[in-house]
Amino acid sequence: MFKVTPNPPDTDPASPYEPDSKKLNEAAERALNYHFPSTADIKATPRTPSTLFAVNPQATTETLVVYLVETLASVDVMVHQLVDHLDGGDRHALLGISNSIMLAEITANRVLDRIDPR
Repeated sequence: MFKVTPNPPDTDPASPYEPDSKKLNEAAERALNYHFPSTADIKATPRTPSTLFAVNPQATTETLVVYLVETLASVDVMVHQLVDHLDGGDRHALLGISNSIMLAEITANRVLDRIDPR
């Protein structure tokens, strides 16, 4: 049988460069240290909170708690809308989250009652 393409030329499969495992290990260590800093490095870095979303420092406690209660109520409504579309374990997990939201809302309402009992 006639072959249309010629055989590839004979080449040495070994790399022309000498492998240096010490340099390779050092490079790997540098890469790992760069991408995954140690706990000490993370703790040494000062935390600078984002100012993109900030709460007005002059807002009263009552205003903050009212906003908290309204936010929790909104999140609870969203969770209940999602629950309608789920079955089984996912549904139970979301109902558990809803229960936690409700408990937080009750707690925030109690704080409001202490601030301004009506």
